[in-house]
Amino acid sequence: MIEDIKKACQVMREGGVILYPTDTIWGIGCDATNEDAVRRVYEIKQRQDSKAMLVLVDSSVKVDFYVRDVPEVAWDLIDLADKPLTIIYSGARNLAANLLAEDGSVGIRVTNEDFSKRLCQQFRKAIVSTSANISGQPSPKNFSEISEEVKSAVDYIVGYRQEEMSNPKPSSIIKLDKGGVIKIIRE
Repeated sequence: MIEDIKKACQVMREGGVILYPTDTIWGIGCDATNEDAVRRVYEIKQRQDSKAMLVLVDSSVKVDFYVRDVPEVAWDLIDLADKPLTIIYSGARNLAANLLAEDGSVGIRVTNEDFSKRLCQQFRKAIVSTSANISGQPSPKNFSEISEEVKSAVDYIVGYRQEEMSNPKPSSIIKLDKGGVIKIIRE
């Protein structure tokens, strides 16, 4: 795992794209502050960049760095979540512009899964996390279901957890609007 993390971080620092296990499903990832790398992820997914992608961070402390004004309720939601939770925040900052939704919002998930948490800690920046599939196709449940087209398009494929055959669920998604209004997007 340590070698995978070192290599994945090196590739992302050089503007590359990785394929890696997350706290939910396998993801396509890159440096969330690098517009060129983010553009490549959209190209790999064959997806318009008007559809925003989420990012992973290793600690709730980092949310403040990427969101201008975090509603108070966000901290409770993060602390109380018993499964992976992506929160969509208004007023994103310090991220690649082409990563954000048209309204300037961004989805951020604080990961608690060992590999992705350590990857985020080591990289020291938010990491894009989008399902490892071509847009419109089903999300792969495990590494063996990822298409060769996606595998051949990335710069590095993490070896860790490739053999796992679990059936992970995608994260819950909540949108927090100004004033702390909560909208459930996906349970």
